[in-house]
Amino acid sequence: MDLRHISFRLLEVFMCVVKTRSISETARQLYLTQPTVSQQIKRLQETVNEPLIVVNQQRIHVTEAGFALFQTCQQVFGHFDDYRDYLAELRGGERGQCKIAIVNTAQYILPKLLGPYSNLHPHVELPLEIGNRAEVLARFERGEDDIYVFSHPPSLEHAKAARFLQNPLVFIAPKNHHLALQKNVNLKALVTERFLLREPGSATRMLFESELQSRGFVLSNTVQMASNEAIRVSVGSGMGLGVVSRHVLPAHDTSFCILNVADVQIASHWYFVVRTDRHLSHAARSFLKFAELNLEQCLDKAWITNELSTLNDSLGY
Repeated sequence: MDLRHISFRLLEVFMCVVKTRSISETARQLYLTQPTVSQQIKRLQETVNEPLIVVNQQRIHVTEAGFALFQTCQQVFGHFDDYRDYLAELRGGERGQCKIAIVNTAQYILPKLLGPYSNLHPHVELPLEIGNRAEVLARFERGEDDIYVFSHPPSLEHAKAARFLQNPLVFIAPKNHHLALQKNVNLKALVTERFLLREPGSATRMLFESELQSRGFVLSNTVQMASNEAIRVSVGSGMGLGVVSRHVLPAHDTSFCILNVADVQIASHWYFVVRTDRHLSHAARSFLKFAELNLEQCLDKAWITNELSTLNDSLGY
């Protein structure tokens, strides 16, 4: 006896016979002929090698082996009903996993979207990786995540990006620094100061150095810092000046001030980026749609640049 030869169709016919206790009614419900139903039951009994039903005085009775099989079928089909419901939730973005990798600075922004989304979709897993630009770019190249957040997205053929938030860069100085006392500062006055900068390759540093190069300036005194938090704290303690995203600066910290540099405006945007050559999970598509519709409720309206509809349309969501 090899139960692997039993098909779901055989079990479906058997369950209907047990429920209706009628070959003719089973045939009607399953759009089969009565001889076909009888043949299916005979085939199933031959495979099990036990009588499953008996007919006595034109009435169908279920044997002990038949009742045990019926209970087993109920469990199996019940699990498949659960799986069907799971698939419906998965395709609707209510279940599954959305893996996100973001550059360090975005950790001050993205949780404002992830929190409300997670509350609405509690069964969606949201593993989050945070790293510097080189680390997140490496993850992108390996295709380890569903969604990436960059302020300077990779210009690769299989990358599709959409802006969602402005990322203005500002110059910060210790509160008692001599430049902090000036209403207007120019770039020429800044370049003679010591600057605390992120590692080479970070988007903020790339933008700042590009601006300097276009103006013919070179910094003579720099110190490399591992994070925006380290820059902010070090500037506040008087170690030097910094250039950081406006979004990383907490309102309550009074140890530094933002300089009014009249002749420089360095701005970028945050981008959601996906790979077009990789399957994007239903949960990831659901999150991007949520972000498109809820940016204004979750983030500062003054900085929003919502281009997510184009990205979602291209993904067919």
